[in-house]
Amino acid sequence: MSRYIESIRIEDKKVFLLEYHQKRMDEVFRSDARENPFQLKELFQKLEVDERGLFKWRIVYDTYGFIQSQLIPYAVNICEDFELMDARHVDYHFKFEDRKALDLLKEKANADEVILFKHGNITDTSYSNLIFKKGQQWYTPKYYLLNGVMRQFLLDNNKIKELDIHLKNLGEFSHFQLINAMIPFGTQEYPIEKISNLYQAKTLDI
Repeated sequence: MSRYIESIRIEDKKVFLLEYHQKRMDEVFRSDARENPFQLKELFQKLEVDERGLFKWRIVYDTYGFIQSQLIPYAVNICEDFELMDARHVDYHFKFEDRKALDLLKEKANADEVILFKHGNITDTSYSNLIFKKGQQWYTPKYYLLNGVMRQFLLDNNKIKELDIHLKNLGEFSHFQLINAMIPFGTQEYPIEKISNLYQAKTLDI
């Protein structure tokens, strides 16, 4: 039986993107032909958030009625370097609690974090979606392992655009950012040269 997670940003007692998290949970239940009995708004109202600051509200659940949550103080991790890694065998279309395949790719890398690709198409990192800068416009890869809530929020609000981003054209971008529910747009911007094997990118998908 699969378990799933939601990682929800709470800052200064305010919750963020709750309707996007609710929609994703509902989709998980629908995929199992079940109705979601959990309403995140109601759960948040019962949650005791006594301190100001940044927290991850981590919810673990399954489609048979199990749910568990905890509040964890959160700080954004700044990565020193990144490595392109082939993830063609990875299936992470829902936010599964089981992340073994992603963790294994990260363990194999000679960098702080991995930038994943499938059949040459850039997708995500091991824990976030990506956006890339060309000129003054930010783009997110059209292909992804998981359509994260922050990615969808930024698309819905015309902050970013979708684009085919491939190993062959990755060098055309100047900077990139990691985005997810805990890492909003503008948190940390990396120059494209932070990808350690960028100049081998065109030969990686063979």
